[in-house]
Amino acid sequence: MSAVTNNTSSYSTSGLSLTGSTVTSTPTGSIMTQSDFLQLLSTQLQNQDPTQPMDNSQMAAELAQFATLSTTQDIDTNIQSLSSNLSSGMQTSQVLSASNLVGKQVLVPSSTLAYSGSAVGGAVNVSTAGDVVVTIKDSNGNTVNTIDLGNQQAGLAQFSWNGTDSSGNTVANGTYSISANNGGTSTALDTYASGAVTGVGYGGSSTGTYVQVAGIGGVPLAQVAQIN
Repeated sequence: MSAVTNNTSSYSTSGLSLTGSTVTSTPTGSIMTQSDFLQLLSTQLQNQDPTQPMDNSQMAAELAQFATLSTTQDIDTNIQSLSSNLSSGMQTSQVLSASNLVGKQVLVPSSTLAYSGSAVGGAVNVSTAGDVVVTIKDSNGNTVNTIDLGNQQAGLAQFSWNGTDSSGNTVANGTYSISANNGGTSTALDTYASGAVTGVGYGGSSTGTYVQVAGIGGVPLAQVAQIN
């Protein structure tokens, strides 16, 4: 909040103090409003020394400072409003742009595959060239099948699983976990699942624009690794 000070007199009203024609800072977090300023100015005029009334230059100085304060507050309000509008516009633009992905297949980070009777695909982020093996397990942690992708270069190595176990038998529909390693090492590699985009939306400042992927759920747009 601000107070107005006079070179000769000091006034206070409703917790506000005024001493002259210089606007100074008061405790952090308080802001002088038009009502505060007019209240201070009225108090000063009512209590001024009649033998030494405020001259025109002092009055003009205080009014000029108030005008500056009011203008600054208006500018701050307008900037905040503009920032909010720009942010909202960017969010809308991102969602509209992402809507072009609806119906397309994308690769997104996932440690599971949803099998429902037809082949499902995924990918492995290969860090170092070498033999890559994908392991598929059921909900009980039992290994259902392994897929040897052979020697792969660094980058995304895609794979497809037809829903059969290691004996060639078709497994039950459900969600299966996937993991992968490189060259027989125990270091796990990041895995991805492929799915069709069924919708897009905005999940707030923490999530941003997201895509709804069949069999996976909502995934932040920034995490889409590949669009097929």
